[in-house]
Order: sequence, then C-alpha cells, then structure tokens
Amino acid sequence: MELTRLIVKGGVISPGELKEVVTMAAEQGLESISFGSRQDIIFPKDFNPQGKEKLGKNYFIVPNENSGQNIVSSYVSTDIFRNTNWLTGNKFLYVLEQFKEQPKLKVNITDPLQQLVPLFTGHINFIASENEDYWYLYIRLPNWQRMEVYPALIYSWDLATIYYEIERLIEEDSYGIDMLFSLVSENLDTNNRTIKKTLQIPFYPFPYYEGMNKFGIDQYWLGLYWRNNLYDLEFLKEMCDLCFDCKIGKICITPWKSFIVKGIPKSRKLEWEKFLGKRGINVRHSLLELNWHLPVATEWALNLKTFLVRTLDQFDISTYGLTFGISDYNREGHYFTSIVIEKNLLPKDLESIKIRDTFNVLYAKNFDANTRNYIIHSQDIDKLELPTILIELSKKYFEELGNALDNEDAKLTTTNEKITVELYQCSECLTHYSPEYGDPSQEIPKGIKFEYLPADYHCSLCEAPKSSFKKIEPISIEITRQ
Repeated sequence: MELTRLIVKGGVISPGELKEVVTMAAEQGLESISFGSRQDIIFPKDFNPQGKEKLGKNYFIVPNENSGQNIVSSYVSTDIFRNTNWLTGNKFLYVLEQFKEQPKLKVNITDPLQQLVPLFTGHINFIASENEDYWYLYIRLPNWQRMEVYPALIYSWDLATIYYEIERLIEEDSYGIDMLFSLVSENLDTNNRTIKKTLQIPFYPFPYYEGMNKFGIDQYWLGLYWRNNLYDLEFLKEMCDLCFDCKIGKICITPWKSFIVKGIPKSRKLEWEKFLGKRGINVRHSLLELNWHLPVATEWALNLKTFLVRTLDQFDISTYGLTFGISDYNREGHYFTSIVIEKNLLPKDLESIKIRDTFNVLYAKNFDANTRNYIIHSQDIDKLELPTILIELSKKYFEELGNALDNEDAKLTTTNEKITVELYQCSECLTHYSPEYGDPSQEIPKGIKFEYLPADYHCSLCEAPKSSFKKIEPISIEITRQ
C-alpha cells in the first residue's frame, strides 16, 4: 500500500511540529492522520508535503521513495515505566540529537528494562547496558541471515558516529560482523568498552499504556489510543494548544499506533479530563483491546482483530501481559509480539476464486518476543478456529509464567526459587498490587501486605481507591536469584 510517511526521529515530536502537520493535512481535506509501527505519522498516498522535504527535524517520505528510515527509541517509556537508572529522558534526547542526517537503515535505540518499544526490529539495534553511557549493539543488515552482536560496548556519544560509518561501509561492500568491527575500529577513534557480561533482558508483562496516570510527585502522563488508528485532526489541534498552555514540550508516539503526553501538571489534571470528556474520548480500553499490533490502513486486519477481541471478551479471557500481532505471511519479517497471526497468501492461480482465508498462529519462546524465536503452533486455521487457539495459548502462557528464560542472548548464572505471589487487582483498570513487589511509585516497600496499606492508598495507574482492589487467585512463579 502506497502511503506518505513523516519520519519522526525517535518518536518524539513537539506540539508545534504536530500542529503544523495537522494544519497541512486539514488544508488538503483530510480529517485524520494515523501512526505507524516505527513511531512515524502516516498519510494517504495522495497527501502532498507541499514541497517540504523536512518539517523541523522530521522528514517526509513519499510513496515509492526509499531514501530513509526512522530511528525508533524508547524515550516514550522513560520516567513512566521501568527503566535503566542512568538512562534519563534528557540522555535519550542528547543521543538522538547526534543523528543529523536521515538514516538509510532502521535504527533502534532502546532500554532493555521497558516492554513498550521492541528491542530488535531494526537493522542496527543499540540497547542500553548496565554500565552508564554504554550500549550493546545488535546488527542484522538487510542481507544477513541472523542477528550478530558487535564485540564491544559503545559510548553514548559515539552511537551516531558508528552508525554512519556502518552505513557508509555497507554501501561500498558486503561485510560480516568481524570485518565490519575491524573496519569501524580502524577508521574511527571511539571510546569503546569491553563486553564483560552478556546482555540481560528480563521479562515483564506488557504495560497498560492508556489513560491519565500519575508519575513523580505532581505530574501526570496521558496515553491516548484510537482503535481504528484514525486520529481526528481537530482534536489533535486543540490538544497541541493545551500542551502549549501547560508548557509541555514533547509528544511521544508509540509503536502501538498510540501516543503519550508526559508532564501534565497536577494543577491542570482536571482541565485535561474535562477536555477529553467533552469530546467523548474513551481512555479506558481494556488491555485485551490495547495489546494488538496491526499493519497500517489494513481493513481485513482491523476486522479480524475486532472479531477476536469481542470473542475473547465474551469468554472473559485474561490476556494480561500478552501481546498479539496480525500480519500477512512474512516469516522473514521482524515480529515483536508474544503471539502472531499470519494470514496465508493465496496461490496466484486461485486469486480469482472466492475462498476463505486461512491463518497460521505462532508464539514466541517463553512468550517473550525478545527471544526472537517463534514456534509454529497451528497452520492453515480457519478464522472461526482462531479464538479457541488464542484461549489455549493464553492458558499456556499463564501456566508457564515465571519459568526461567532460556534466552541465548541473556544466559545468566542463577538459582531459581518458586514462590506463591498474592495478588490484588484494581477493578477499574486491572492493575495488580502484590506484597512481593510493593508499590515504589507510592513509596510502599516490598513485603507490605495489602491489609496493612494506608487507608488513602490508591491505584498507581488510575487512582481508584483501595476499596476498588479485589483479591484474585494467587499465582506460583519461579524467580531468578543472581
């Protein structure tokens, strides 16, 4: 499908830049825009960038033009979800600023402790290490059959320099990882560091990323999601004006066709809630609705998702922590969800015959997409069989939840201990409280039983009162001790 894209570097755009995008789209008769899986903005193919190659620091890519790719970053997760201590929002922005020219390869710059942004979907994947200002580099160039690890940690201020050197080298010749490392080291004077520990990627359930949520002492972040990925221009324009008024300088696009506004002052929270309420904006979709990744502007995929979500909802099936992807058959692609539903391609000689579509279902090893190892569960399945398959996989996921990972890129010397975790669930947004973990956002340490929480304790996500929490079935998990 031919679509025009605005490449938004790192998924970070200012309210002023977004408002300019909205104005351009409205002037050409559009009523909405969409978001892409690489944190870009999507327009119909007949959208005309009006002779602008750039908009601020962002680039337009028109159909049939292969002149650039986006830098995906997990800046969107910083401060609001689990993150590496040294990797602040400002550090992300400084690193992104080093990329002056539009990359020709897909680049990912991510924190391994967050779950919202995929780690390995780029050709060049920089992943933060435990050592301050140093990054692992995982490379899978377009002609490579497998992912390779660059044999050194890279300094934050060398990321862009090393990327552009790799881009230059592969334009001239095809190299393997050893030769690439040798040439880069020979040509550049960089502050590399020896890898003393393999990358460790802990598995955490997928986060709830919608609604008004507290972070810090006196600020909130707002996640917004439209199930059809058509974001109303008039709404976006008014929201940008409200951002200006609240001195909010950044809007973050997620890979899940949604966006997040961080830094809403506590004193303006009610104003934002009224703004959303007057426009009938729903900010309480279930995680079952949110945790799907679909191709942009693909009607059959949206219809299939709607059917599956409604069916799973009727059966009251929990998918907490799981993610789902729908795709045309593309086994060479880079999936980043726990479970993938592939639509099989019809043979060319049968395309004129009206026959029912069939699907394949795959799931990631340990249901962790970061393993990059997908297992085929079912093949040539009819649409009506898919809900049963997904329910079966959901049960399998919860049975295996907490088992030690066997990730070839994250092998640790550890001991495993099985414990039973007591759980309480917010009836409003399904957030969990467990004494095993406490609630760091409200300075509740580990070990505090629910009944001993203060009377004014509230849900850290939706701020529902303590009385909204209900005890649910405890789960037995295997934890890893280093």
